[in-house]
Amino acid sequence: MKNVNGLKGDKRIRVFSTEDRQCVWMKAGVVNYKLCDQAFDCLHCPFDKAMSRTKVRKPGAVSSWRRAMRTKPYKEKECRHMLTGRVQYHFCSNGYRCNVCEYDQYLDEADLAEAMGTIHTSKIAGFTVAHNYYYHRGHGWARVEHGGFVRLGMDDFALRLLGRPTEIRLPKLGSRLEQTEVGWSIRRDRESAEVLSPIDGLVVATNHKAVGDPHQVKTDPYGAGWLIVVEPQGLKSNLKNLLFEREAAAWVKAEREKLEHMVMASQGFPLAATGGEIVDDVFGNLPQMKWEDLVHEFLLT
Repeated sequence: MKNVNGLKGDKRIRVFSTEDRQCVWMKAGVVNYKLCDQAFDCLHCPFDKAMSRTKVRKPGAVSSWRRAMRTKPYKEKECRHMLTGRVQYHFCSNGYRCNVCEYDQYLDEADLAEAMGTIHTSKIAGFTVAHNYYYHRGHGWARVEHGGFVRLGMDDFALRLLGRPTEIRLPKLGSRLEQTEVGWSIRRDRESAEVLSPIDGLVVATNHKAVGDPHQVKTDPYGAGWLIVVEPQGLKSNLKNLLFEREAAAWVKAEREKLEHMVMASQGFPLAATGGEIVDDVFGNLPQMKWEDLVHEFLLT
């Protein structure tokens, strides 16, 4: 199993190798080849629903993966979360009725509040970029998590640009977010900025600790400084509009160049002559830079 966090036995999976992404229909031996593209959210999976409808229309034409698993001895009835690697050890005693399973619900609820674990990052053009995260051009990030949830936050670029936030305003639970529409806002004293949501979805959790202590959003933007967890709607199409890995790296470099040009135009000298790490607080350290210009150029794109 590929563990992107580097933690042996970590129960949370954020990015899957080809082997780890095998659909439960494939692992149960019903289909020869199918990789999961729904973060193992079987209950809302179009493929799972389509296969089930096919079985109903043509009895005997295809066997449900749940039916195939029910015929096995108890010690071989691996819970779908064990099949997909979410947990190391758990057998199903509920007839694979995941929609009414207390254990299934417990895992989802625990995931929303679970610690982020070790996150791998790199320096790109002086900014910290987290591996295996998706990036919106408005400098919000999205991380797909097991069970179909997506965690959202702000990237290092935006937080170095605006400096230390004094207030974070998040949407209420149950609110609907729309990709590239305002998702939340960040304030620094009298200045405020709206941040665009990376994806569509319903808000199922917010980071109360970050709201109470906005400084941790600045110091740990990809970990403890996460902001929102959503139940996505139209995830596959949303992800196509986001930047990942090489595209994200090239974009950050381009954003750095854009910022350099703005600084030269207003200050008359380069942002970082050595090409090294960017100052921790661009707005606070460069008095000629206007807040509204920075927000317009980088956050509302």
